[in-house]
Amino acid sequence: MTTPAPRLLIITRDRSDRLGEGPTWSARENALYWVDILGQRLSRLDLASDAVTSWEMPDTIGWVVEREDRPGFVAGVGRRFVALTLDPVTVQPIAAPEDDREGNRFNDAKADAQGRIWAGSMPFTCDRPSGSFYRLDTDGTATRVDDDYTIANGPAIAADGSFLLHTDTALGTIFRYPVNDDGSLGPRTPFIVFEDAWGSPDGMTFDAEGGLWVGCWGGSCVTRFTPEGKRDRSIALPASQITSCTFAGPNLDRMFVTSSGDGVDEAAGGALFEVDPGVRGLPTLRYRG
Repeated sequence: MTTPAPRLLIITRDRSDRLGEGPTWSARENALYWVDILGQRLSRLDLASDAVTSWEMPDTIGWVVEREDRPGFVAGVGRRFVALTLDPVTVQPIAAPEDDREGNRFNDAKADAQGRIWAGSMPFTCDRPSGSFYRLDTDGTATRVDDDYTIANGPAIAADGSFLLHTDTALGTIFRYPVNDDGSLGPRTPFIVFEDAWGSPDGMTFDAEGGLWVGCWGGSCVTRFTPEGKRDRSIALPASQITSCTFAGPNLDRMFVTSSGDGVDEAAGGALFEVDPGVRGLPTLRYRG
């Protein structure tokens, strides 16, 4: 089932990531953004020129989400939701739901069609369930919608908004939540439980056919699951710690995959890859606050 990618590129740059994560496509800039969480860095790949630009951050940075009607991003910096602008780097707090959880950090997030952000937190040590799952509404209010995560990852939001998926990598499980009209969540149920040979589920995204693409930490691949949750196919990669993936390009037919080089001796560990997914993705949504 796991086969070499028809096209596999390693993006040329002068560094690798300790913990690459959170790739997100900016259609208005024709660029891909992604973070190095432990390296405290945000990077940008210009798809027209292939130029890579990076900015140092004041703390760990788990993700960025573009803003709909304002410049810059909302980002998970340290344990806070912040407004982030670049050139120069400025950080303004929006919400601090984790200030009482020293030792935690934000890890991954996505926006939905209503312009809200869904974000998970986790402990640096990856060894206790002190992380949570949050919804950031467009008025800047952060609500804890679930708790007891050890390594929060994902999320992925269905195209029609009726449900979302969120992962606890430590449990090897992708969970499914119904999303109610008021933004509250229904009961959490297991959707995909990884087998040991697959690695562990990390960041993920839906394609336009309803397939779910998952970065497989320890599995050296990105894997597609059918809308029913059946393992469909995998694209092998020359790094073991694969962290996330996203669709990019004007036609949303290019896939970029992040990885981590932390703690491994691999030539491609921490690289940013481009692969050919053979399917189109969904548009990247923005925060409307």
